[in-house]
Amino acid sequence: MTKEDLSINEYNPYYQQYIQKAGDASISKGLKENGDVTIAFLESIPEDKLDYRYEKDKWTIKEIIQHLIDTERVFAYRALCIARKDKTLFPGYDQDQYVLSCNASDRSIISLMNEYKAVRLASIMLFESFSLEMLTEIGIASSSNLSPRAVAFIIIGHENHHCEIIRERYL
Repeated sequence: MTKEDLSINEYNPYYQQYIQKAGDASISKGLKENGDVTIAFLESIPEDKLDYRYEKDKWTIKEIIQHLIDTERVFAYRALCIARKDKTLFPGYDQDQYVLSCNASDRSIISLMNEYKAVRLASIMLFESFSLEMLTEIGIASSSNLSPRAVAFIIIGHENHHCEIIRERYL
């Protein structure tokens, strides 16, 4: 199952920008390959750049890594609930508040990367456990339809988006 199988009715049109950046692999292969590429990229960044901000109110690279972790957790939780036919209406989440409260600057890159790897492995295992029926279940998040399979491609594309920003504006 690839992103080409998605229907526009499975996600808020806002997320199209991320889905477009998700590549053409299946969910499982995409999450694995994307994780490997992201790990290699993030671990290659010089340590003196990790707390750099390209503008006063922009996030540091460490904060971006924590944002990727937090976002993947939030979206994987939504995918789990929707796949299990939980009819909870999931609110949005305030990514800026999460970053303000994350204390990423107090953490080592090793700690952040270990957490990233653990979260990604958990996501891979979660999505591999879903049947086709579970992947195509529709729930409501941020007042819009959302399917677990759309979530997988959003996670991948969102991560690619932030890695592009790091390459363009931080390095």
